[in-house]
Amino acid sequence: MSDIITIEGGVPLKGRVRIEGAKNACLPIMAASLLCEDRVTLSDIPALEDVRTMCKVLDALGARTAYDPEQKKLQIETAAIIETKAPYDLVRKMRASFLVIGPLLARTGRARVSLPGGCAIGIRPIDLHLKGLKALGAEVIIGHGYIETVAGRLRGERIYLDFPSVGATENIMMAAALAEGTTVIENAAEEPEVVDLANFINAMGGRVLGAGTDTIRIEGTTKLTCADYTVIPDRIEAGTFMVGAAITGGEITVENVIPAHLSSLIAKLKEVGCRVEEEAGLIHISRREPIRAVDVKTMPYPGFPTDLQSPMMALLALAKGTSIITETVFDNRFMHVDELRRMGALIKIEGPTAVIAGREKLFGAPVRATDLRAGAALVLAGLAAQGKTEVSALYHIDRGYWRLTEKLQALGARIKRHPA
Repeated sequence: MSDIITIEGGVPLKGRVRIEGAKNACLPIMAASLLCEDRVTLSDIPALEDVRTMCKVLDALGARTAYDPEQKKLQIETAAIIETKAPYDLVRKMRASFLVIGPLLARTGRARVSLPGGCAIGIRPIDLHLKGLKALGAEVIIGHGYIETVAGRLRGERIYLDFPSVGATENIMMAAALAEGTTVIENAAEEPEVVDLANFINAMGGRVLGAGTDTIRIEGTTKLTCADYTVIPDRIEAGTFMVGAAITGGEITVENVIPAHLSSLIAKLKEVGCRVEEEAGLIHISRREPIRAVDVKTMPYPGFPTDLQSPMMALLALAKGTSIITETVFDNRFMHVDELRRMGALIKIEGPTAVIAGREKLFGAPVRATDLRAGAALVLAGLAAQGKTEVSALYHIDRGYWRLTEKLQALGARIKRHPA
């Protein structure tokens, strides 16, 4: 029997909350462990469903993973990679598992991965991944639901990405780490998670320069060695709690966070009427003024993150005035709109744009998480709504948030998780 979250809204969040390691950083770093013929130890790895799935993918390839969820430490031994096919039943659950194709190809000369799954938030083509691997010298064969890549030793090349795709940047960067010669990725993604992956590759003895800019240079090497590494904090989890303080009119301190990673969100929260103060590793946020309407446009980093679009929409549903959100990254990331409408939100969709007419109150209702970040948005809406909200399909939320219910309880929310 699946669980549901029940929320009695109307309580301002107050207190301190510690942010976990970044899901979107640890998954590619786990995949990059395949480049090493030794053991890596990763710290601040959250006990998420996606982490467990990636461990199973690595184990299926011949690696040995040992995860301590209390210490949040993960050891991965990769000396004996005996399989080059990533299992369909695991890859279909999580798109990030497709990230093994680059390092597996570079390490073994062959990789066979099923077409990826994950959240149904629109078409997320893998053509840029494959374009990059072909440029490095791989033969790509697509058929029967699988993508197979074959190569001798990969060769460095200059690669221009038509769009600054995070996944493509990461896959190409990992493959290029063991290629012969120099690879240059132009129009590369600049996200902090890309920088974290580059830092991990360098910790193993790689040579990656320019991560965090639109041009990344990778000097290939023949072998990478063991490393101990701590992943960066999760800016999306941090942003979710910050929006939680804003939507409830609360006051919280977010710990274990890098404020510079959240500059676009901080700017918008100040626009809506929040007070935001930054310190080293901390963000203090509070709201006492009415929520003001603002316009938001999602963009690749350092623009406003698409992963915080749905939580921001929940907040703007309670603003004074009309807000406009334009989604430019994914083509189907408004699936949460119908669920927010069930709670009384006044939202009109016009292509890639959502027009939100703010109102004084939302009302509790049974709602269903349609994807990971939509689930978080519905929880936030429930925290501010009048009456009881029930959120189902929690497996989406479990993919990206560790003990979300308990953390919100510690901030004073009237929220509980229980069997349906």
